[in-house]
Amino acid sequence: MAKTSSLNVRVVEGRALPAKDVSGSSDPYCLVKVDDEVVARTATVWKSLGPFWGEEYTVHLPLDFHQLAFYVLDEDTVGHDDVIGKILLSKEAITADPRGIDSWINLSRVDPDAEVQGEICLSVQMLEDGRGRCLRCHVLQARDLAPRDISGTSDPFARVFWGSQSLETSTIKKTRFPHWDEVLELREMPGAPSPLRVELWDWDMVGKNDFLGMVEFSPKTLQQKPPNGWFRLLPFPRAEEDSGGSLGALRLKVRLIEDCVLPSQCYQPLVELLMESVLGPAEEDTASPLALLEELTLGDCRQDLATKLVKLFLGRGLAGRFLDYLTRREVARTSDLALSPAPCGVPCPQLVGMPYLHEVLKPVISRVFEEKKYMELDPSKMDLGRTRRISFKGSPSEEQMRETSLGLLTGYLGLIVDAIMGSVGRCPPAMRLAFKQLHRRVEERFPQAEHQDVKYLAISGFLFLRFFAPAILTPKLFDLRDQHADPQTSRSLLLLAKAVQSIGNLGQQLGQGKELWMAPLHPFLLQSVSRVRDFLDRLVDVDGDEGAAVPARALVPPSAIVREGYLLKRKEEPAGLATRFAFKKRYVWLSGETLSFSKSPEWQTRHSIPVSHIRAVERVDEGAFQLPHVMQVVTQDGAGALHTTYLQCKNVNELNQWLSALRKASAPNPDKLAACHPGAFRSARWTCCLQAERSAAGCSRTHSAVTLGDWSDPLDPDAEAQTVYRQLLLGRDQLRLKLLEDSNMDTTLEADTGACPEVLARQRAAAARLLEVLADLDHAHEEFQQQERRKAALGPLGP
Repeated sequence: MAKTSSLNVRVVEGRALPAKDVSGSSDPYCLVKVDDEVVARTATVWKSLGPFWGEEYTVHLPLDFHQLAFYVLDEDTVGHDDVIGKILLSKEAITADPRGIDSWINLSRVDPDAEVQGEICLSVQMLEDGRGRCLRCHVLQARDLAPRDISGTSDPFARVFWGSQSLETSTIKKTRFPHWDEVLELREMPGAPSPLRVELWDWDMVGKNDFLGMVEFSPKTLQQKPPNGWFRLLPFPRAEEDSGGSLGALRLKVRLIEDCVLPSQCYQPLVELLMESVLGPAEEDTASPLALLEELTLGDCRQDLATKLVKLFLGRGLAGRFLDYLTRREVARTSDLALSPAPCGVPCPQLVGMPYLHEVLKPVISRVFEEKKYMELDPSKMDLGRTRRISFKGSPSEEQMRETSLGLLTGYLGLIVDAIMGSVGRCPPAMRLAFKQLHRRVEERFPQAEHQDVKYLAISGFLFLRFFAPAILTPKLFDLRDQHADPQTSRSLLLLAKAVQSIGNLGQQLGQGKELWMAPLHPFLLQSVSRVRDFLDRLVDVDGDEGAAVPARALVPPSAIVREGYLLKRKEEPAGLATRFAFKKRYVWLSGETLSFSKSPEWQTRHSIPVSHIRAVERVDEGAFQLPHVMQVVTQDGAGALHTTYLQCKNVNELNQWLSALRKASAPNPDKLAACHPGAFRSARWTCCLQAERSAAGCSRTHSAVTLGDWSDPLDPDAEAQTVYRQLLLGRDQLRLKLLEDSNMDTTLEADTGACPEVLARQRAAAARLLEVLADLDHAHEEFQQQERRKAALGPLGP
């Protein structure tokens, strides 16, 4: 059994942001932080006060996380980025509604005194002697404090208040991980009992000291259970200052999912019911457990549930059968030939087809971004003076601009169409098998000769309209680019995406609608349509065993490359050598077995670290090497000695992606480190906590549970089955009311649904089996909760 906590975050867009640049605009981006760790950074949207990001993240959280923060900044090419504002969401605010948060939220001002982080370790005793009561506060250490100085560190000291008395510790210079180990004693003064407050401050030689955080304990706590351990630092209590919308707002979607995943055998009856649904005959589709689950699922949960179901069937080698089941259901309900009967809500292409998408589109998309050619066919949007500004020649006519743009567009489209048409052999077998089944089902449903294009439209609607065209339109959201396109490139991509959509529609809508200015492209598009039919015929011409065609991604593949690219690498230096910046450019590969390095991708000699040796993967403070975006990989050799390899990434996004990939690959490793040093051992001491022993225990907790999820995540059948169980729980009362409580409702149900008595009887039987499975899972969860309560009652010293 395991408890899991994950956060689905979508940074949708911003509005009414303040201008930070002299041009009257801003270049905004958003940082997403869980407690003190940056887990994601959106791309920068250039010259916009109403940016659209549309970026989505799944963050696997530690169970004890406290808050989620969004910081909006304006990127500057020179100097520090300007902070625009922030949004702070507590765990309690996120969990207040089970559906999560989906709304516009005003940005608040960033108050330096509220930007606190880290923890303090205290041990407090209440003593009595002949002179009265005495409070003995042992201030041991602190960790992960906010950096307040330009060096990336602070000069912290602690100040203890009890009643009218206060005492201070010594100041420890240039560290975010101070060790004081000082005992401060304060005498109780006459009057009402007083709380204990411990404040941390950064000492400054010039100007006022900077606040680092505080903790406070009530008189009741001091009397009954004096503090002893680590405590999270908090800002000064004050009302949140609402900027009244003057700083703009963000539209956010946030949903926290906390669950308890049971052992696999508990989910076996539920999984078997779902398997029966896709393996049964077509005539039983409307009465299957999956059909009932579909009826009970609300619209805003459908996409997430569809993703979990595809993963669940993918792990069983039945994803093709599942997609065929959905296709049968969709085709049976389709009567309008103008609609594509493809099951559009199923994320199969994203789950199994992303490498294929990258291979096909990335070269062309990269070329569009790099060449930055101006293309426009719409007369109302043409900038005829643009060429003159660049070349100092006369402005071209509208016709000349159209001819130039047409040549550029057909050139790029030719590359895209050629890449797609030549990609049959590279399309994943799982997708080809699903398209073959879709092709067959549509052909059976619409066998007439005049409807022969419907079988092509069904597949092209899936592949072109919902896979290739969206990726061309927003390549950042499909990991084809690190940044969003600038306005000019974005317009070019929109024109290309429109053209690809028209090709996917087999040219049926050409010449219709308001965009008649696309007419110059029509000859090229119609020429491409005939190639599409041949491409789709070859795509569905596939044989083979489904189990082999659909890989069961149960673990990180041992030999497959999970991530690769150039990084800067630095080895841990032996004691006694002069400290120099020794980062060297290396090409890095990560698989499920090894982390390998070489001078270039073609270099034959590689140095490798077994993934099984990894004990921690963490960020490194900028002050350690005076460099940003550095991470460390701590490994343990056969003799038990620890070694550290430092890797520098280009930006925070690349850093997060490598951190996530390394943590996923090393997730099964035993003996993970609970703490490590976020600094480096230089000049005979750790730069973080200033300890003089290289072997000194780590001063900061590791964050192995905080990692980004994506389409390439390993499958987790138990967690996916748990999601299905939770969805069924939400609709259990509706299921009982509709199908079980009153057998006299048969006539009404038959009238409402058009179902015959035999179908209603099968639905009732399926519902009864589902309810029985739910009751068993309820019982298993209750047993787990009882075990947790018993453990809590026994305490840490219990057996």
